[in-house]
Amino acid sequence: MKITVVGAGKYGSTTAQRVAQAGYADEVVLTDIVEGLPQGLALDMNQSRPIEGYETLVTGSNDYGPTAGSDIVIVTAGKPRKPGMSRMDLLTDNAEIVGGVARQIADTSPGAVVIVVSNPLDEMTALFQKVSGLPTARVMGQAGMLDTARFQDKVAAKLGVSPLAVEAITLGSHGDTMVPVPSKVTVEGKPLADLLSDDEVEALVQATRDGGAEVVALLKTGSAYYAPSSAAARMAQAVATDEGAVMPVCAWVTGQYGISDVYLGVPARLGKGGVTEVVELDLTDAEVANLREAADSVRSKQADVDGLLR
Repeated sequence: MKITVVGAGKYGSTTAQRVAQAGYADEVVLTDIVEGLPQGLALDMNQSRPIEGYETLVTGSNDYGPTAGSDIVIVTAGKPRKPGMSRMDLLTDNAEIVGGVARQIADTSPGAVVIVVSNPLDEMTALFQKVSGLPTARVMGQAGMLDTARFQDKVAAKLGVSPLAVEAITLGSHGDTMVPVPSKVTVEGKPLADLLSDDEVEALVQATRDGGAEVVALLKTGSAYYAPSSAAARMAQAVATDEGAVMPVCAWVTGQYGISDVYLGVPARLGKGGVTEVVELDLTDAEVANLREAADSVRSKQADVDGLLR
C-alpha cells in the first residue's frame, strides 16, 4: 500500500506522519516543490520509527517519480488562508496549483483514490476530478470529517462532557453554507434538543461554521492542521482497509436528497473503490432545504472553476 501526500507544509507533513504511524501503509511518499523540505521531513519521520514502534517508510521527493502507482493520494498543496480571507479568496491561485497536481497524478497514479483538502474545498475537489479525468467515485474532498469534529468539540465544551460522548454530523459546503445537522446530535445518547434551547443550538451551529476562521485569526500566519490532518488520515485509513465506514465527505451527488451533479458534503461509505455509496439520512425538512441551498451555492461556484479551465 503506497500513499502519497502532496504538499509538505504543516498540514501535509502532519498528515504524512499520522498515516505512517498508523501502520496500514507500506510507504508514504511526501512530495513538495521546495528543495530538501520533503526529504528532510521524511528523514526525521523515519528516525522516529524505532521510538514510536512502526515500520512504514516515508520517502521525500521534489518530483512525482516516487509517487507512481500510489493507491491513495492526499492533496494538501495550495496557499493557506490569512486572517480576514475567506476560502473563496484562494480560488484562482489554488486552482492553478491543484490543476497542476491533478495532471501529474492522472499520469503517474491513474488508479488512485484521491482525497483533496486544498481550499476552497468543494471547488478544488470538482476541479481535480475534471482536470484528472479520474472517476468521480475515486475523487473526494475532506471537509465534513473536520467540520463534524468541530461541531462535536463545541457541543462538548458547552455541556461540559467528553467530546467522545457526542455523536454528530456536518454536511453541505466547507464554507458559509455548511450544514451542521442538529437533529442527528446526541450527547451520551440523549438528543441535543433535550439538553439545549433552540437559540443555544443555533449558536453552536454558527460557531461550527466559523471554526476555521477562528483558528486562522488566532494563528495569524496559517490555518489549522492538527484536526484537518486527523480527518484526512482517518478517511485514508477507511479507503486503505476497505472499511466500509460511513463518513461525511465531499462527494459527487447523483440524485440523493434531491440533489444532482455537484460535489457536496454528504454521508458516504468509503472503501477501496473510494466512495462506494452516498448514504441518505433521515433529515428534517429544514436540514434538507439547507443542504439543497448549499448545493446551489457550490454549483454556481464550481461553474466559476469551469471558467478557469477554459
